[in-house]
Amino acid sequence: MNEVDMDAMIQQMMDQAQKKYDELKILNVMVLGKTGVGKSTLINNMFSAHLAETGVGKLVTKAIQKFEKPNFPLAIYDTPGMELDGSNALEQLLADVTAIIKSGRKSGDVNQMVHCLWYCIATPSHRFESAEIEFLRRVSAQSGTGIPVIVVLTQSYSKRDAEAMRKAVEAEKLGVVDVVPVLAEPFVIDEAFPAILPYGLDQLAEVTYRIIPEEVREAFVVVGKDLALKRKRARRLVATAAAAAAGIGAVPIPGPDAAILIPEQISMLAGITVIYGMDFHKSDVIAVIGPLLATITGRTIVAELPKLIPGAGTAAGSVISAATAASLTSALGETTIIILEKMAKGEIHPEDLKNKKGVKAIKKIFFDQLKQFKR
Repeated sequence: MNEVDMDAMIQQMMDQAQKKYDELKILNVMVLGKTGVGKSTLINNMFSAHLAETGVGKLVTKAIQKFEKPNFPLAIYDTPGMELDGSNALEQLLADVTAIIKSGRKSGDVNQMVHCLWYCIATPSHRFESAEIEFLRRVSAQSGTGIPVIVVLTQSYSKRDAEAMRKAVEAEKLGVVDVVPVLAEPFVIDEAFPAILPYGLDQLAEVTYRIIPEEVREAFVVVGKDLALKRKRARRLVATAAAAAAGIGAVPIPGPDAAILIPEQISMLAGITVIYGMDFHKSDVIAVIGPLLATITGRTIVAELPKLIPGAGTAAGSVISAATAASLTSALGETTIIILEKMAKGEIHPEDLKNKKGVKAIKKIFFDQLKQFKR
């Protein structure tokens, strides 16, 4: 394909990705807990945007602020300076929380509803106060809220202490969904000893994903940092696209006409880039996606298919069957996932892919993936 066609395909993919992103529903998470329990640290390590650092929260009640960013499908309800000293404070907070939850539910708009509540307790405090027990029991039991509650044990440097705290919370039978110990950042006790590595964020992500409505699960995956959830969601797209490609290939496609698969593949690539939160800078998209599109639409793939997938072609000229169309699409999707995960981990940068060595590396990953789909 010529340069104009390639540019058009890249632009089409970017347009579709932007459209998919704009259509994401807004995930609303209420994060409660006393001052100093590490809510900001938790939020900033769970999500890709540091909402807790903006310091510009909209006051929705006397005690609760809503943090959000334009064009970002996440809002956090937080309680800066929350204390539960005295029955008046408890009643007021309970009233504020239930009012916000019920208001969102009454609106009928999923973008306004609170989808889950994380209640944070600092493990090192060794305290689960009676006021907190009462608050959680009443929030969980409050008719009309229907809000799933997860207790997050923050700053869990000691797994033994975290386990003791978890048992103490569970013993109260509060009706919460789960109790999850978390250490959100590496903790250094002393320079003479190795740091205690973070843990628990993946479990919190998995539990949260399971309990929130399907309408906001994709938004949670997109704004979150958990690569396992991103991979799982992206592979669903790959499987769907591969099945569609197989349908297209049910009537064998002449090799030179393999471009008939491109619309389905572009839609898949757009969805994957959204899931991994790739910034839509055209030069970066070209660096990652360009070599893949060039490979699957070029003549090289026609010549290579019979070698890689027995039965994919004939001596008279390659013919792409349903199985081969699915394999091509799966390899394209898996390659994109591998590259974007490496970028998310900081192992590679888009600039590393903007030269001959980078293009060669991308093509190698693609053909290695394609070999796995031999029939």
